[in-house]
Amino acid sequence: MEVILKEKDAADWVYRGEGAANLVLAYIGSSPAFIGKVMRVRKSPRNGSQVIKSSTSLTAHERLLWKDVDGLISSSNKEMTGQLFVQQVMKPLLGSKYVDPGTCVLVSREFLESIEKNVICQRPAWRVDTAQVDAHCDSVLLLSDHSLFPHGSLQADLCISVEIKPKCGFLPLSRFISEGTAVKRRITRFQMHQVLKLHQGKISNLSEYNPLDLFSGSKERIHKAIKDLFTTPQNNFRVFLNGSLIFGALGGGATNTNFLIAKAFEDALKPVIQAGDGLRTENFLNLVALGVHKSGVLDRLLEVQKLDNVDIEGAIHAYYDITCQQCMVCGELSEEQARRYASIHSASLDDSLKMVRDYLIAATAKDCSLMICFRPRDQGDSGSVYNNVYLEASKQTFDFKVYFIDLDLKPLNKMEEYYELDKEIVNCYRQMVKMDQGRDKATNLPASNTAY
Repeated sequence: MEVILKEKDAADWVYRGEGAANLVLAYIGSSPAFIGKVMRVRKSPRNGSQVIKSSTSLTAHERLLWKDVDGLISSSNKEMTGQLFVQQVMKPLLGSKYVDPGTCVLVSREFLESIEKNVICQRPAWRVDTAQVDAHCDSVLLLSDHSLFPHGSLQADLCISVEIKPKCGFLPLSRFISEGTAVKRRITRFQMHQVLKLHQGKISNLSEYNPLDLFSGSKERIHKAIKDLFTTPQNNFRVFLNGSLIFGALGGGATNTNFLIAKAFEDALKPVIQAGDGLRTENFLNLVALGVHKSGVLDRLLEVQKLDNVDIEGAIHAYYDITCQQCMVCGELSEEQARRYASIHSASLDDSLKMVRDYLIAATAKDCSLMICFRPRDQGDSGSVYNNVYLEASKQTFDFKVYFIDLDLKPLNKMEEYYELDKEIVNCYRQMVKMDQGRDKATNLPASNTAY
């Protein structure tokens, strides 16, 4: 029987967080069908424009791009398209045990309007100003709550989970990267983007986090990455205790971890980490690092990210070929510079489609999150179906499970936006380096070579 959520059901769903495109709500009601579930609700821009419902969720060029994916081009709405993309594309690439495609559930307009009213006070003001619940949707995506272990009731076992946005874990080596942007080959995208965000006032401090540490496979470097994320969480690190947020921000970037935040988190760990005051946080961060290392899932993620082997500076040319447009990038280059991209423009349509398709799949992998959920194992209990790690300092064994979340299909029409953002990130970083070198020169100091 098809379930349709109506206005009266809205009170059972509470705000869990949000990203650029969706709200995430957690279920607090008593229906067995929804216990242990979260819901993703699409947002729409709050600009007063009328939303026009399309007969299909994909454009004509996107249908060409994804024509080989079963059911994707014929799906009737964005929720179904997104679910099929995760099921048919990302799940085989990342591993079926680490990916939950979810299911689509029908909803009424009144349900969505009630959700909008109920959560508006919990959302960050800047998120509210930007977007609202898209009341024109007729379905939402229902997923297991991966901040919890599966359980038949709300009284689940004690568990603590960490949500990490790993970001891009490699330095691009594409031959299509121009001389003017060659800095991308030695400084990570995340670190350069930090400089732009600081310049724009979106963050107050540069993060010390380096994705190359997290993806390194080294226990020591992974531990350093986790500590750096804890120090400057922004929107890349959150912790939940029994499904409730105890560290980080729900809908946007968190402030740097000061003494008060660190003390509150240390206290919140008392039920989970068996250690004295001042030792629990360090033990917990070590536990997370052990789980990341033992799971090996970042190796899988890195493989998918590396499907982008041409960089946006190559993929943008294939995009213009697919969409039968004059290449705007080549139009801004000299004849000699444009020659670098001649091989792309002379490629077959199938090759161009693969280039862009792989770029967009990789973009999803660079922007997804990793959810790692731990629960203390009782002494003498050896019957768990889950992987486990032993935390030497506290003499505790923890079951853990890992899932990738936020595996959204990236729109084809964002390609130009990706290209422009890439240029903006590199230009801002290069200007910062020039300013640093100028200051160093003025004070007769060696030029800084710090990788921000």
